[in-house]
Amino acid sequence: MTRVLDVARIQLVNWPVLLAYPLGLLAVLPLLGWGIDVSNGEGAFGAHEIYLLPALWGVVAPAHLQSMTQVFPFALGLGVTRRTFAAATALVVLGQALLLGLVMVVFDVVERSTGGWGREARIFGLDVLGQHGPAALWFVYSGPLVAVSAIGVLAGVVFQRWRQTGIYLALAGAVALVAGIKLLVSRRSWWPAIGDFLGGQPSFALYTAYPLVFALALGGAAWLVLRRATA
Repeated sequence: MTRVLDVARIQLVNWPVLLAYPLGLLAVLPLLGWGIDVSNGEGAFGAHEIYLLPALWGVVAPAHLQSMTQVFPFALGLGVTRRTFAAATALVVLGQALLLGLVMVVFDVVERSTGGWGREARIFGLDVLGQHGPAALWFVYSGPLVAVSAIGVLAGVVFQRWRQTGIYLALAGAVALVAGIKLLVSRRSWWPAIGDFLGGQPSFALYTAYPLVFALALGGAAWLVLRRATA
């Protein structure tokens, strides 16, 4: 465990990308929301939601891609095993997601106490996330971050193993898979059933349990590739 923590600290050398940028983005989301309100002419008229949280995903995922393409070769040169690096990566991903999730809980409290930043705007307390206490909301915020981090890790491992060719093939395969699933669902007329299923799921499951299962699946795939990846 000590070795895993040491390798995790090596990854945190890239702390601006892993922590500073995501935290900075969270800090400016209320200001961005204000700018959107001004541009839309809404001002403080009526309760409304602003969907800015997905922007955080676009900052988190590339950070872990960089860890796999830049820190991983360096760690191998120091004699770190792939298993230890994988465990450290999982620890960093989980720690980052929980930290950012906790910060979002704080922002949600501030948002509610200020009446939606003084204009009934909801950036963190979105209806789609459901109504939860602070502890449950912490995991609701953290779950999607773990999932998108797993995407970044897998992309980084694929690049490290097969370079640009692997990324192009992976993207083509993902597009083909999604298109195939969409075609199958459309032909079978399964969309209403899927909508009913998702609509009947508790938000805690949608934003915590399912993203974690997705992350575990991608993490397993990343480990299989990482075992043969070289510096």
